[in-house]
Amino acid sequence: MSKNAIIEKPDPWRVPIAVAQIPDTGLHRDLEGDQATRNAVADVGGLREVLSVQASFDVTPKRGGRFHVSGHVRARIGQTCVVTLEEIESEIDEPIDLIFAPPDQIPQMADLVDEAEESGEDTPDPPEPIENGIIDLGRLATDALYLGVDPYPRKPDVVFEPLVEVPDPEDHPFAALKALKVAPKKSGARKPKAK
Repeated sequence: MSKNAIIEKPDPWRVPIAVAQIPDTGLHRDLEGDQATRNAVADVGGLREVLSVQASFDVTPKRGGRFHVSGHVRARIGQTCVVTLEEIESEIDEPIDLIFAPPDQIPQMADLVDEAEESGEDTPDPPEPIENGIIDLGRLATDALYLGVDPYPRKPDVVFEPLVEVPDPEDHPFAALKALKVAPKKSGARKPKAK
């Protein structure tokens, strides 16, 4: 492996669903992350800790081998307040509403999304690819959790107060020029030069 190779961390939460086993009526899954999963999610996401994470999904078959996945991810995470540096806990509640399609349909469906953008219509999200006949609900839950994380968390009612310094009257852009000011020459009659 070369020195410049990118090392990608594995998905911290995997719950693969084979699309071939999804009934015509669809399926419902409720997931809850155990301690090892929560630790892995926190590690990969750069979080202090993940106290709890639950996800609820409905997977519904659509025409053409596509699937609609909807649901919610709820989590409680531990972070550090950017103002006080105290440990705080944050709640996350992220909705999920995605379409999954076979990989060969993705370019065609992406073109439809581009056309909708150009015409000014409501732009649907491009579909996600079904990889190797699998939809990974754990990965969806993890991605939604990461999207819901506040990158600059603060304790409630804490406001950042910048340090206010009273300006020095001698500290202005032209202070250096004042120091260079030469004393004015005295005006007076010139002495005639001796011949």
